[in-house]
Amino acid sequence: MLSRTASSLYWLGRYFERADFIARLVEATVRLDALSSRPAGEAAWASALAVTDTEEAFSAYKEEHTQEAVVRFLTLDAAHGGSIVHCIDRARNNAKAVRTALTREAWTAINRAWLAFEGCTDVHDTAAALALVDAVKNETRGFEGAIHRMLRNQTTWFIRLGQAVERADNTARLVDVKYHLLLPEGEQVGGVVDRDQWTTILQTVSAVTAYRWLYNDGLLPANVIDLLIGRAELPRSLAASAEEAVDILGLLAKRTGHHGEADRMARMRSSRVGRTRSSEVIASGLHEYLQAFIRENDLLHTAIGRQFKFG
Repeated sequence: MLSRTASSLYWLGRYFERADFIARLVEATVRLDALSSRPAGEAAWASALAVTDTEEAFSAYKEEHTQEAVVRFLTLDAAHGGSIVHCIDRARNNAKAVRTALTREAWTAINRAWLAFEGCTDVHDTAAALALVDAVKNETRGFEGAIHRMLRNQTTWFIRLGQAVERADNTARLVDVKYHLLLPEGEQVGGVVDRDQWTTILQTVSAVTAYRWLYNDGLLPANVIDLLIGRAELPRSLAASAEEAVDILGLLAKRTGHHGEADRMARMRSSRVGRTRSSEVIASGLHEYLQAFIRENDLLHTAIGRQFKFG
């Protein structure tokens, strides 16, 4: 496989995974703001920008952190990399470059997600916002299903590798922002607002039912952190994403003969995350742990590019 083809497949996986995550984040923040016992208001929308690392880009518009402004920014504004429409457009461009490697179902899901934005110029209310992100989520689920029904070869593996790297980054940012930025001043840890917010975090990564299966002592922040970091049973946890990267790199090494720095980094990271305990992380500093993980994930991304000679 040509390196530029591998690069397009990898970035297709990253961008489509990112679009799905932003859609989930917008949906969860809408619900946190509108349906929780105490609406979170501007703090919730500021945290959504922090998760996507787009606070600076948004500040250039000099708008308030209202639902309408932030949802429009995160869904329809193609001028920055933290919007759904930008991610889907980039994913589609990469898919077009490798069109013959994809099944009809995979291409259709990508194209339908792109078409969901055709003629969409505003998300003026909650119903419009939820309808748009729901359409995106439907197509990203369709794409995920199509990928798992494709031949298990380099095409599938490079897409899944991009998804695994992106998913790890997204989950780490989500947990980090909740722990530091989202709880309003004066609210108690473990209080009503705190519980609503941790529930929203679980909803963002589709983990509410998983939490109930694995923990019997109610909603505790330490358990949520344990689930999202160290429980490989949860597909969007850091441990699961790290394991998947190791597995896929191993499959690619067998097929392509490219085995090197990225494999070593992925194995070391997976082993370390698998030994992580939430109590130790909280005691030593959750923010510091997650920031180190994000930096390491970015280094792994760079190593993957070098190893497979992405352009």
